[in-house]
Amino acid sequence: MPRRADLRLIVITDNRLAEPRGVLDIVRIAVAAGAPAVQLRDKTATARELLQQAEALRIITRSHDALLFINDRLDVALAAQADGVHLGPDDIPLAAARAAVSDDFLIGVSTDDPEQARQAQGHGADYIGCGAVFGTSSKDVGGEAIGVEQLGRVVRAVDIPVVGIGGVDVQNVSQVAATGAAGAAVIGAVMKARDVEAAVKALLSPFPPQR
Repeated sequence: MPRRADLRLIVITDNRLAEPRGVLDIVRIAVAAGAPAVQLRDKTATARELLQQAEALRIITRSHDALLFINDRLDVALAAQADGVHLGPDDIPLAAARAAVSDDFLIGVSTDDPEQARQAQGHGADYIGCGAVFGTSSKDVGGEAIGVEQLGRVVRAVDIPVVGIGGVDVQNVSQVAATGAAGAAVIGAVMKARDVEAAVKALLSPFPPQR
């Protein structure tokens, strides 16, 4: 990686789950509590709306030296001057994205397959998002739950960081950390938390501090 990214916790946004509070308010609390990265995810927004959200989030994340990733949309990530993009299987191919951005632009890729993770590393991925570890209702994965054993296989397959995602919360995040994963990515565990600050600190606690 061109720089050592702190991926101990990626807070993924969800406007619906954040209600009645706003995403921006939750993110402000989360990054102030130490969340090192935020991913903007909004499947229903237009490109213009997504850019507006990204620009507002960028101000908040930069004020706390946190990373900002945009889910799926490389164009929006570049326009918003975000730190990176997270690509799924239906998005622009990794190799094409890597060729279009600077070395310090971070690219995450979703896979739960060790061989695909190795291929992603070879094509320039900076980290792997692996899941759904415990299953999730926040994303359409057909009720899939790969388990911590499969997460561990992906972790061992690559030299780049692997982040566990899918149903991760304060009760099971220590199981993610035990696999050697670099961190966890969460939606509901922060977006729905009554005490966002406490949730963030609990989710960070099993992972060694970034040096």
